[in-house]
Amino acid sequence: MSIKLYVEGGGAGKPLKTACRKGFRTFIEKAGLGGMMPKIVACGGREKAYDKFKIAHLNKDETSLLLVDAEESVQETGPWRHLKVRENWDCPDDAIDDQCHLMVQIMESWFLADQDELKEFYGQDYQDGALPQNSQIEQIAKQDVLDGLKQATSDTGKRRYDKGSHSFEILAELDPEKVMNASPHAKRFIEALFKLG
Repeated sequence: MSIKLYVEGGGAGKPLKTACRKGFRTFIEKAGLGGMMPKIVACGGREKAYDKFKIAHLNKDETSLLLVDAEESVQETGPWRHLKVRENWDCPDDAIDDQCHLMVQIMESWFLADQDELKEFYGQDYQDGALPQNSQIEQIAKQDVLDGLKQATSDTGKRRYDKGSHSFEILAELDPEKVMNASPHAKRFIEALFKLG
C-alpha cells in the first residue's frame, strides 16, 4: 500500500512546490527511514493540505498522512483535537491520530533545534544571539521564531531569512536527530513513518 504525505508548504508556484518536496524528502531520508518512503504532496496553504488529505483518505488503496503547522503551542491532547479547536477541522471518518501530525509551532521552529546548521548555512555575519534561546522550541511563539530568524540573518550574504527561498534548503540540511530530541511532535511524526515503512 502506498503512503502519501500531504504537507503544508510550497506556495502556489511549481519551483517552490518542488523545493518543498525535496526538503521534506531529504529530511525524512536523513532520519533513517528505509523501506517505503512516502510520496510527498506539497499543498501550499494549510486549508489545501487538509482538503487534499480528506479526499485522499477516502482512497483505501493508500495510506494518507497530514502534516501542518500548529500555528501556536499545542494544549490539546492529540493533533486532531488541536486542529478542531483552532481551525474547526474535523477528523475524517476512520482517520486515526497517527495520520495527523503537527510542526510546532511552525516548520521554522525545527530550525532552532539545529543552530549549528543555521550558522553554516548563513555564514559570515550570522547573529545566533538574535534567536530565541528557549530550548523548549515548541513553546516559542511563531512570531518570535520568525522575527529571530530575520534578525539573525539580516546582515548575511544570503540576506534576511525568506520563507520561500531559504526554508526548504535549510530543512534539507537539518539533523533530524537534533530536531526529534527538541520537538516531541517531530519525534512522533518520524516514529509514525517508521511504523508505516
